[in-house]
Parts: sequence; C-alpha cells; structure tokens
Amino acid sequence: MVCALHSLMKEKESIWDFPTPPRVENISLSIHIIYNGVLIARTYKAKRVLETGHAPEYYIPPEDIKMEYLTPTNVTIECRWKGLLHCVNVEVAGKLKESAAWYFPHPFPDYLELENYLSFNAHMMDGCYVDGEKVIPDPLRPFRGWITRDVLGPFVELEQI
Repeated sequence: MVCALHSLMKEKESIWDFPTPPRVENISLSIHIIYNGVLIARTYKAKRVLETGHAPEYYIPPEDIKMEYLTPTNVTIECRWKGLLHCVNVEVAGKLKESAAWYFPHPFPDYLELENYLSFNAHMMDGCYVDGEKVIPDPLRPFRGWITRDVLGPFVELEQI
C-alpha cells in the first residue's frame, strides 16, 4: 500500500523537460539487473542521465556489478556530450549478449562523474529495475533509456531532435 501510494503521489516527468546538454543526477533508488536468471548488478548509488527527448539512462558503479560476467569488446561509439564509450559483452552460464553494456573510461570534463560507471541495454537483459519496477526499454532507441511509469514521452529517434 505504501509503495502504491508513493507511486500515485510521485510527479511524472516529461522527457521534453529534460535539459540539453544532459544532466547527471545521483540517485539512491534501488537499481538492479538480471540476466539469464542471475542478479548481475544491484546498487543504491546509481547516476541518472537526463537529456531532452530521451528516456533516462542509469549508470552503475563497477563495485556494485558482478564484473566476472562482463568482458571488454573493441566496439566504441562517440557520444557528442560524454565522450568515447566502450562496449562490453555480458555472459552468464554460456549465454552471451554482445555489446550489452557500456562505459566511459575517459569522459569529457563535464561528465567525469560517469567515469567507469556502466549502463546496460535493457533490451538485452532479462530485467532492469528501478525501485522494484521493471523498466520498459526505449522502443525506438535500444541503446538508450529506461522507461518507467513516471516518465512521459513520446519517445523519438536521435535524428528527430
């Protein structure tokens, strides 16, 4: 009942009210990720990134991730705001998802607090959860955003904004 009441009282956020350039927030909500039936990450020290027109991204400190399930790749992608991101594979009990997570080893100066924190592609995981709620992956942008009931769209592709 308390959880349901909290959800009703919580204000909804529109992705169109999020800032450009993106803003990083520290959050203390429970964030956890399950892949192939295994809890691979749980934290209360995540960082949430908000950017105009995009569902929030969540970044988890490496100490709160079972790093034995992650392996580096040679895949890198340039983010105009945060810098060069490096993709990692996630593999649990022989089940592999390539480039399912990413991190910024050397982010641009305005995003140094994201250094080595990892974000996961919700499309590829069994479940990504924010405060116990299973997120909906952004349907148009698989490598971005986790949608919860408190986030209002509509959600668009990067090229549209």
